Amino acid sequence: MVLNRVWIGMFIVAIIMGFSKFIFWQDTWILKHMMDGLFETAQTAFTLVLGMTGILCLWMGIMKIGEDSGAVNVMSKLVNPLFSKLFPEIPKNHPAMGSIMLNFSANMLGLDNAATPAGLRAMQQLQDINPEKETASNAQIMFLVLNASGLTIIPVSIIAARAGAGSGNPTSVFIPILLTTYFATLGGLLFVAIRQKINLFNKTILAYIGGLTSLIIGLLWYLSAHPDQVNLISRILSNTIMFAFIAFFIIMAIKSKIAAFESFVEGAKGGFQVAINILPFLVAMLCAISLFKSCGALSDLMNAIEWLVVELGAKSTEFIDALPVMLMQPFSGSGARGMMVENMKAFGPDSFVSNLSATFQGSTETTFYVLSVYFGSVGIKKTRYAATAGLFCDLVGAVAAVLIAYLFFS
Repeated sequence: MVLNRVWIGMFIVAIIMGFSKFIFWQDTWILKHMMDGLFETAQTAFTLVLGMTGILCLWMGIMKIGEDSGAVNVMSKLVNPLFSKLFPEIPKNHPAMGSIMLNFSANMLGLDNAATPAGLRAMQQLQDINPEKETASNAQIMFLVLNASGLTIIPVSIIAARAGAGSGNPTSVFIPILLTTYFATLGGLLFVAIRQKINLFNKTILAYIGGLTSLIIGLLWYLSAHPDQVNLISRILSNTIMFAFIAFFIIMAIKSKIAAFESFVEGAKGGFQVAINILPFLVAMLCAISLFKSCGALSDLMNAIEWLVVELGAKSTEFIDALPVMLMQPFSGSGARGMMVENMKAFGPDSFVSNLSATFQGSTETTFYVLSVYFGSVGIKKTRYAATAGLFCDLVGAVAAVLIAYLFFS
């Protein structure tokens, strides 16, 4: 399993480097620094899950109302033609279709608080129809890879961070991020479709993808012509759509005359259990990342990459200063965001490095975090090629980010 190999690999590298610096370089503080970071990260993981619990209970309670009232079934019918082709294992009008749609919608709007609970609900529903409970199904892999590719139409948090850092044009990364994340999503879809022998030239798939592409191009055209309205439109669009989902669920509950309060409570109980299931997997992954960083492996890797790029005769090495953001992104979104902020402080918020860092940050989701949380929530141990597909999305997103950044900001 790729996830297991990566996890063990980070620990082995950290152990070797930690003892080497302690014995040969007489760095008497390195092991203490690593252990302090390890314990601090474990506490951080618990705090993160604890803070997530309330949101999980809220949204999973709302999703339960949507299921019991029939609202999710109505939503499922809207995307069933496409999802029936991409997820042939899912029965027609299955509730998972609605949960997947809600998850994708929230992700595209940059609403992590709503996307994660809906995604976890979808993963649970996919697990219900999974014949091998410890092995990821084709449908679970397709869902997770598309989720990890992180298709985002409006990167609200990144624009806010750039504005807070004093950028003269915080929305300048909007188009590069949108293009990069779209390429990453298409890369993931192609990878999984080839592995699962899905015909992407099917008329239905082409119609939906073509429609989404047209929508993105239209939004790009309008916001390019009205850059001063990006923040306003993103705030109105994201909050209006998510509130509309809640309102629709409540209206359907009234129409179907279900006991909405009891449905909410039942769903919220599931959210608490999901949080408990997530904690061990999250602690394991974040602690490995912490050791990999604190032992100096990440900085040494950057130095090696810079040397290699120079030896290969690259005309520009300017992008290397932004690579830590790209390398951290598959493991920790908050870690990558912190590196992005550090680059804005060090190089200036409107520098090439900062613009590329922001593009890296918005290009994909945190692959290993997503794998740990989503598979951990349902007890999947054999992830098959999910991690490989997720890393392929990261690679496509990284290459696209560098090329697009040189096109827009060089």
